[in-house]
Amino acid sequence: MIEDYDFSIATIQAILVLICSAVLAHILSDVILPKALKQNKMSSFAVQSVVVVLLLAFCLSLIYIVFSDSVIRRKAYPEEADVDSLHFLWSRFYGNIPSAILICGTACGLRFYQEHNVIERNHAQLQQVHLEAQIKILQDQINPHLMFNVLNHIHILMQSNVQLASVLLVQFSDILRYQLYECNKEYVPLHLEIKYLKDLIAVEKTRWGNELEVKSKWNIEDGQLQIVPLLLVPLIENAFKHVSRLPNQKGFVHLSCEQINKQLNFRIENSYTEQYKIPSKSQGLGLENVKKRLTIQYPEKHQFNINKTDSDFTVTVTLDLK
Repeated sequence: MIEDYDFSIATIQAILVLICSAVLAHILSDVILPKALKQNKMSSFAVQSVVVVLLLAFCLSLIYIVFSDSVIRRKAYPEEADVDSLHFLWSRFYGNIPSAILICGTACGLRFYQEHNVIERNHAQLQQVHLEAQIKILQDQINPHLMFNVLNHIHILMQSNVQLASVLLVQFSDILRYQLYECNKEYVPLHLEIKYLKDLIAVEKTRWGNELEVKSKWNIEDGQLQIVPLLLVPLIENAFKHVSRLPNQKGFVHLSCEQINKQLNFRIENSYTEQYKIPSKSQGLGLENVKKRLTIQYPEKHQFNINKTDSDFTVTVTLDLK
């Protein structure tokens, strides 16, 4: 009977210890810690942690002292049977502090790991939203500029060459359709982007007529590879915008685009003479646009080079496609 009684007392004591430990550890790790992290008040949390640890140690000691007159205490600690209860309480309190620290520390460590993952995930989402906003701004810088240039040229041609204006308008409609319906995606198939670039070159070639020598070379092995849309457009715009034409000589724009395996090599070259360069406030913005997008969308997966001489201006881009 005594052994059964001792077992019941020990069971009750263990249950109370578990409940007390769980409640205080829950308050510290699931209530106080998340609040401190959100408000960035970790110094206050440190003070509160000390208070909770001491409170837990005291509660564990109190639970033990309540059952200290049982047979369990007399069997386990016969030399302490006659010790003053208050002195016994404090001795147990100091002895339980390491256990309280371990319990609270473990609970807070697990909770901090969870909260840290949530914070990191939220930070990554915010960063992604910010990058998408940046990319959208850079893309929006392309579309209006191209549209106004082409529409203005169509307006001019309508006064002198209606047939050519009609051809240019059809070519421009394909460009506009691509920009409206395909470019809202993060990635597009390479063959669609290449078709768009070819249409753009055709429009520019029509606009310039015999004033420029326009050559383009395309070699695409796998058109199903993915590329971010409108990435290379500013390079083409920049070449035609800043092309130089010497007196009694044609200017030129030469383009080559080659895809081998998962690498895309793009090169565009235009005639360039500092003496006949047209001053422009926006000069260089197209190149900066491409640089920023490459940094954001192809980090450590691209090469971007500019080579300027007395007679030509060359830009080369190498991309690792998806």
